[in-house]
Amino acid sequence: MKGIRLVPEETNIDFIGKRYFAFVFSLIIIIGSIGLSFTKGLNFGIDFTGGTVIEIKVNEPPVLSELRPMLNGLGLGAVSLQEFGNPTDLMIRLPQQEGGPEEQQAAINTVRASLDQKFGAGEVDYRRTEFVGPQVGEELKKAGAMAVFWSLLGILAYIWFRFEWQFGVAAVVALAHDTIAIIGLFALTQMEFNLSTVAAILMIAGYSINDTVVVFDRVRENLRKYKKKLLPELFNMSVNQMLSRTLMTSVSTLLALVALWFFGGEVIRGFIDALIFGIVIGTYSSIFVASPVLIYLNIRKGTGNTSSAEPQEQATE
Repeated sequence: MKGIRLVPEETNIDFIGKRYFAFVFSLIIIIGSIGLSFTKGLNFGIDFTGGTVIEIKVNEPPVLSELRPMLNGLGLGAVSLQEFGNPTDLMIRLPQQEGGPEEQQAAINTVRASLDQKFGAGEVDYRRTEFVGPQVGEELKKAGAMAVFWSLLGILAYIWFRFEWQFGVAAVVALAHDTIAIIGLFALTQMEFNLSTVAAILMIAGYSINDTVVVFDRVRENLRKYKKKLLPELFNMSVNQMLSRTLMTSVSTLLALVALWFFGGEVIRGFIDALIFGIVIGTYSSIFVASPVLIYLNIRKGTGNTSSAEPQEQATE
């Protein structure tokens, strides 16, 4: 009894022939993401900026246009207020106050007193109150950036050891593509960028490299079997052979993530958004970025030699 196949066995899509369209599309994503990061910037969460977050629940949906001026009139700086999933769930972000922990607690007490006066004592459910100092925020920002950098460097070293240096370079190019695209998504949507987002980026790096390694392993196997095939033809065959496995893995993962998106709550919504987008862009890069980049390095069976010949004309040895 045959299992479910999302892609017929005889599928033969010319992925390498469409690499120029993919390169243009990827270039638009990368330039757009970098541009948005510099112009709009990231909406860093309290993990990185420091300050206080208060999550509350009220009985009736409040009028935010009335509540914002009230909170900003407390003399605590620019107070951010937004719905947190449901209209009755609100998240209040206070900027870092001058002074020590006593001043931070005093600011929290001021906000709570104002809310109790607005909605009535006992009518506000204070679900979560978190404080992060500015020094800790800066340290976490640096630690998050270093975590992403070292993970990419480690992946490069592993792929280089596992295959050849060309495979490592192609894999890291695809991973950098995915990372920049996720950062661009958060810059575009202004979703909160916090430690959970960094964790999601690292998870996507692991997921994407898994897909890429599977394709690369088939490429290496076919290089040994078909020594006279042209490289574009051999790469197309390898990607098509693994296409069903790649799509089946991505779809099954997305099903679990979609369920979490609907039922997991607002607290992990940004984390799930990053994972869903990352799975899609990671699958795309494994097919349309990693392999086409590798072909321009003219990988050869058992060696790391390169050639200046055009990939369309270059055959394996």
